[in-house]
Amino acid sequence: MRADKWLWHARFFKTRGLATKLIAAGHLRVNATKVAKPSFSVGAGDVLTFPQGRLVRVVRILSLSTRRGPAPEAQMLYDDLDPPQPRGDDVSDPTAPAIRSDRKGRPTKKDRRSLDLSRRRSLE
Repeated sequence: MRADKWLWHARFFKTRGLATKLIAAGHLRVNATKVAKPSFSVGAGDVLTFPQGRLVRVVRILSLSTRRGPAPEAQMLYDDLDPPQPRGDDVSDPTAPAIRSDRKGRPTKKDRRSLDLSRRRSLE
């Protein structure tokens, strides 16, 4: 099966065109080999590595499909080899919500300075 079609069937991308763009840009690896053609053939047992949002996904293909079915059916097509991502209030996580003071409304100048300082420290 074509790599772009399988990524779309497994519901990693909303459209097949997005999967094609990712592969054409050279961001897909099949068994640690860079792939630049969306028509590259993949099969059961292949390990795919590709970026998805801010994460790098590593999946092993378990089976191929004939259609793009519902999400539970799509999850049966692969085995996720990624370690579980930490969730919670991690300060170093740029997607974490901003720290607010106990006061209501806009932060004071002092609150703003301490917030900027904590952000600088988390980036280092």
